Amino acid sequence: MKNRILRRILQEAGQKGLFLITGARQTGKTTLVRKSYSNLRYHNLDSAEEREVLQIMPAFLWARQMGSAVIDEAQKEPSVFEKIKYAWDSGELSLSILLGSSQVLLLKRIRESLAGRIRLYELYPLMLCELLTQGMEVLPEMPRLLSGLTERGALADLFSTEPPRLLSQENGPKMEQATYSIQWGGMPALLPLSDADRRKWLKDYEFTYLERDLSDLARLNDLMPFKKFQTAAAHRSGQLLNYSELARDTGLSVDTARRYLRYLELSYQVLLLQPWRTNPVASVVKTPKLYWLDTGMLRCMTGQWEGVSGALFETWVVSEIWKWIRTTSSLCEMYFYRSHSGVETDLVLKTPRGILGLEIKMRSEVARKDFSSLRKLAALYGEAWLGGVVVNHNGKVSFLSEPNIWTVPAHRLLS
Repeated sequence: MKNRILRRILQEAGQKGLFLITGARQTGKTTLVRKSYSNLRYHNLDSAEEREVLQIMPAFLWARQMGSAVIDEAQKEPSVFEKIKYAWDSGELSLSILLGSSQVLLLKRIRESLAGRIRLYELYPLMLCELLTQGMEVLPEMPRLLSGLTERGALADLFSTEPPRLLSQENGPKMEQATYSIQWGGMPALLPLSDADRRKWLKDYEFTYLERDLSDLARLNDLMPFKKFQTAAAHRSGQLLNYSELARDTGLSVDTARRYLRYLELSYQVLLLQPWRTNPVASVVKTPKLYWLDTGMLRCMTGQWEGVSGALFETWVVSEIWKWIRTTSSLCEMYFYRSHSGVETDLVLKTPRGILGLEIKMRSEVARKDFSSLRKLAALYGEAWLGGVVVNHNGKVSFLSEPNIWTVPAHRLLS
């Protein structure tokens, strides 16, 4: 079992408050919280008996009979939220942890009952820095380069002190775990399994998602149209989102395609990366890009088990940075840039200090053409430009060009 960055954040949050932790099923929410709050009572509302007990419990007795507790799948009993609100507002409740995998239902209950009272956290599949931890007793190290970029954006300070290559015994585990992460994603249950069993687990998860997670969002009489849409969307990871094309290829209306994509987003299967633009009339693409959040699930749904394509590598890097920003509640904002004239940058990071550009290349050697768009972006943003990074595959850290453009291997950036 691997420890999580979120555990470090929860420790810093202290032992007083109302916390909600959401995320896709099987990302380790229950394990994390039961390890972090082993002294609290645990109730899983997947159980009809548990739901019935909490349903009939009066609000004025909640603090006395329940007290500080972990409530899993909290969205399945709506009355829980009002009772926690009553106990908290009366000053009788000091700590309550709510868990759930249905983002839309949980946030609806929060808006109705606990708005302004509860802190929200998200737990994603394991990040590379978490895969490198040894057991639950050691907290994962913060990825120095990635946290430095998203918090300070000081490329020269970060990269000039990095040796071109680490010693093989230090670098090897990072490359090995990066390869695993690209191929299998970050679902904790996969770690002890053989490759054959990992494929089976992912297939089973895909089926369970349709039968359980999707049913929390919608009542679909026929799951096959959604399954077809899900597969078509997976094949478009890393591409501009085109609802008309998705609808045409799956035999759905455009409105249905929009609704199905929203289901995937709300259930933590995909992310929509928005385009970067400084004003609404700028000559840039205004359509978001679609990325799958877990590369193991992506490979499962596309059936592309062999090799690592450029699209898969890009999806992995984007999802890792996305997970880091969301997990740490960073002030950094994440976009992509594409103009109608053809200038394109894979990632634009808007930090409190300025703008960073990232290009993602599935090769170790970087050519001049690989950072031409970064130089154009730098010219466009002038003093707001902090620097650019070409994220390479198993290459080295080196300075490429002014204005402040570097290259760094993905396993170094993300670990």
